[in-house]
Amino acid sequence: MGDLYERVTGDQDLFKQLASKIPGFGGYVERQNRRAADKLLRQFVADRFEELWKRTSNIQGDMVSQGLIALVDDMEKAAIQLRTFIDKIRTASYGYSGFFDAVKINEEELAQLYAFDAAFLDLAEQIARALDNVEASMGDEAGLPAAVRHLTTLARQATETFERRYQTIVGFGQ
Repeated sequence: MGDLYERVTGDQDLFKQLASKIPGFGGYVERQNRRAADKLLRQFVADRFEELWKRTSNIQGDMVSQGLIALVDDMEKAAIQLRTFIDKIRTASYGYSGFFDAVKINEEELAQLYAFDAAFLDLAEQIARALDNVEASMGDEAGLPAAVRHLTTLARQATETFERRYQTIVGFGQ
């Protein structure tokens, strides 16, 4: 995926490069670049989780077709957790409500945010593997409930990770 912030700053047009030399304007451009990078990252993560949510819904349909009605509600819990995460990440203000305006962020704090962002992508891969496991366990009466519980736990972790990231950002200004 590469460094989104570098991608945004590398795409600046000549006007922005010139204007960044004006005293005070450079900080404005820097905040705008961070917002744009944040927006790109969150769109990418939300799109990836949207794919996982759709896959979860498809598996629910397969469960109904195969008569595994008892586990459909449990799969719905995972689907709801994924949808909640997707909605949170898509609808939060870019830059988190003026975060990049109000708080001067240092490299250590930025590294913390990047760690959360990496966790989102890691969770997406874990959830994809958990969905693989659910599909592989469809004929296994003992293994399927455990696979669904694991999926639900991972989906919940995505929302919890988003909340911890948000609380970390709020704590930067204090």
